[in-house]
Amino acid sequence: MKKIALILSLFAFVVESVNAQRIELKASELVPFQVTASQTDYKGKNAVALEMPGAPNSEKTLALIKNVDFHNGIIEAEISGQPKADAGGGARGFVGIAFRVQADTSKMELFYIRPTNGRADDQVRRNHSTQYVSHPGFPWPKLRKETPEKYEAYADMVPGEWTKIKIEVKDETAKLYVNGATQPTLIVNDLKQGKDLRGSVGLWIGPGTLGHFTNLTIDKKD
Repeated sequence: MKKIALILSLFAFVVESVNAQRIELKASELVPFQVTASQTDYKGKNAVALEMPGAPNSEKTLALIKNVDFHNGIIEAEISGQPKADAGGGARGFVGIAFRVQADTSKMELFYIRPTNGRADDQVRRNHSTQYVSHPGFPWPKLRKETPEKYEAYADMVPGEWTKIKIEVKDETAKLYVNGATQPTLIVNDLKQGKDLRGSVGLWIGPGTLGHFTNLTIDKKD
């Protein structure tokens, strides 16, 4: 029985590995919305850099990955965010991964981090290190006001450094893991756009941010 269990476990691992797709991020093959994308070497890794050329008219500030249709599964990446030199005092280095993004960005789910909050002296700021939002209809001010603490959580992180994230999505539930943690930092059991939404994956930044992205893997579960 132990041998059978081992064989089944190895088979499951092989199937999962086959389904996982390593995405070679190329700036020229992204579809940018209110951001510019460029290829760069950042801290020894081939990466895509995102910046905003001007003031955005919404929080739909991202670069979509072409030819991705994602519903349930696991997304892993290394991301780095830091405030730009000319950013305002409210800049936090906002950087994250959007999923189930519609081609026109009319709908999406999004996890992002605020790297400057990770080691802030203010505990309230620390509590806002990670964030879930959903468009349309559920920006962070609304979620924080109506359901305090439910869609934000603390995680240790440093601006300008690589932060490993993993996002697990299953129907109406999504979990965010940070820097290899075995337990999720943030759990959302009621994805606001519903359990049936599917779409692309996007690289996202917020105002005043210089963001970098590398080592993206997408493992679809359906």
